[in-house]
Amino acid sequence: MKEKKKKPTYNMWKNTAYFVRAAWDNCPSVLLICLLLAVATAGATVVEMLFVPVVLGQVEGHVPLSQLLATIGVFTLALLLLWGGKSYLNANAVFGRVEVREEIVGRISRKVTGTSFENLLDTQFRRYENLAHRTTNSNADAAEAIWTTWTDILTNVLGFVVYLLLLTGLSGWMVALIILTTAVGFLVNEHLQGWGYRHREERAASMTTIQYVKQVATRREYAQDIRIFGLRPWLEDVFDSAMGAYRAFLTRRERVYFLTYVVDALLTLLRNGGAYAYLIWLTLTQGLPVSQFLLYFAAISGFAQWVKGIMEQFSNLHRHSLELSTLREFLEWPEPFAFEEGAPLPQGLKDCEIKLDHVSYRYPGAEKDTISDLSFTLHPGEKVAIVGLNGAGKTTLVKLLCGFLDPTEGSVRLNGVDIRTYNRREYYHLFSAVFQEFSVLDTSVAVNVAQRAESIDWERVARCLERAGLTQAVEALPRGMDTPVTRNVFEDGVELSGGQMQRLMLARALYRDAPVVVLDEPTAALDPLAEHDIYMKYNSMTQGKSSLFISHRLASTRFCDRILYLEHGRIAEEGTHQSLLDLGGGYAKLFEVQSRYYQEGGEL
Repeated sequence: MKEKKKKPTYNMWKNTAYFVRAAWDNCPSVLLICLLLAVATAGATVVEMLFVPVVLGQVEGHVPLSQLLATIGVFTLALLLLWGGKSYLNANAVFGRVEVREEIVGRISRKVTGTSFENLLDTQFRRYENLAHRTTNSNADAAEAIWTTWTDILTNVLGFVVYLLLLTGLSGWMVALIILTTAVGFLVNEHLQGWGYRHREERAASMTTIQYVKQVATRREYAQDIRIFGLRPWLEDVFDSAMGAYRAFLTRRERVYFLTYVVDALLTLLRNGGAYAYLIWLTLTQGLPVSQFLLYFAAISGFAQWVKGIMEQFSNLHRHSLELSTLREFLEWPEPFAFEEGAPLPQGLKDCEIKLDHVSYRYPGAEKDTISDLSFTLHPGEKVAIVGLNGAGKTTLVKLLCGFLDPTEGSVRLNGVDIRTYNRREYYHLFSAVFQEFSVLDTSVAVNVAQRAESIDWERVARCLERAGLTQAVEALPRGMDTPVTRNVFEDGVELSGGQMQRLMLARALYRDAPVVVLDEPTAALDPLAEHDIYMKYNSMTQGKSSLFISHRLASTRFCDRILYLEHGRIAEEGTHQSLLDLGGGYAKLFEVQSRYYQEGGEL
């Protein structure tokens, strides 16, 4: 059963009003240029249409040559001004439109970087984020194309009004015939031209297969397997089958489009044939002058184009509006966390007791809890280690404690107060963290440590690098603390080793100097000796601070005051390293396996 399509939250009038406000606040000239372009374009078309009939009418009336030349001069000057003005406006319109689009891009960026972390785990949020970005990728996308569409709508409406006034001298049925044939032609063409869109999934299936085969056949990582296992015939068969399906799709599509051209030609013949017949009848029976014959026939043809243009552009506006409605729904996506509307944290907070009170958490779409009815308290100045097998819930527990996730049941409390009442951004300031998947900026060592580009305390950066054991390595770099890290942006960037990168993250955490330190398996990629050295520095760094350590190597947690051993999202064992070994439970068995493995020369 097909999923029922969701009705857009905002219609094209609401979306137009939204963008008008955005333009008025950021670049009001966008609105003026739209109006002036419409007047210039419609005006030039009307002047062109009147030029020949008016001149011919004066010739028929035997006006003096000077008057005839003056008329030609006036029309020529008007066309020069109108087309010149249109070219000038078109050349300058793009700047303001891009500025408004950049404002929308900024709003999307601010939403992504400032949204609640839980939203980033929501696949629907991510899908709407991608759709929102698609509206702003280029000049032709909806967030900018809406101005071109509205310019064309205004142009066609102005032309429609002028041509309708010109046609008032003709029979009403002729005007009705023009509107009727144009409307029918538009609706038929819209339906037939939409065949490709309605069958887009069929086309996408063939193109996906074709692109996949091309990717596998040309990428270097597949080259050995193709040759060793003789995959070329199979790839050719898959490619030929997909191309056959795609050619069949194109054949059916072109047949439908051919029918579109036939219908359009028949309706044009009916409209223009009727107009010719009526105008010829007027000429023969009522002596319609040649100049008026040309004027009316040009007005009839142009009037049909204005009617068609209005319908086409409103159809385009409707399509833009569907995309822009998705954009606005993304920007207005509800936030589960309190930010500026939340209560401020107490000033000068240093001693932090964080308590998880009967906390459970289940990821969206999951069938069972990752954390289940878990309670523990991180006391001020205490070092706590969280250990357990993969999937035990260690990282989820850290995210709950740091406020990245809100529990589905229970609460996380800071000094007895539920953190959901606080401004979540201020709550984040309580933590210095080094995560397993940390982020490194493509900028200098100093900026990576300070996490800011301005107002850097250089002496503090130097002290933090020294405490992290990275001073000697940084001094050896070409530009010292100004040396860029990685080569994605800067050609003179350096690639740090795994151990050096970990020390850089340690220096960053030291610079932050927050009351709570969180380390989520930050040394998973290092060998045991390098990890031990790093953790000894962490131990020194966290003196007097509350700290939470997560590690899959149990020996590195000996310096902690307390160890929590997790199983299936619950605390299975709790105690010091020695007391857990004496207990002889899951922690002791895991430690024994790891110790024996190292003694036998293996690696974890």
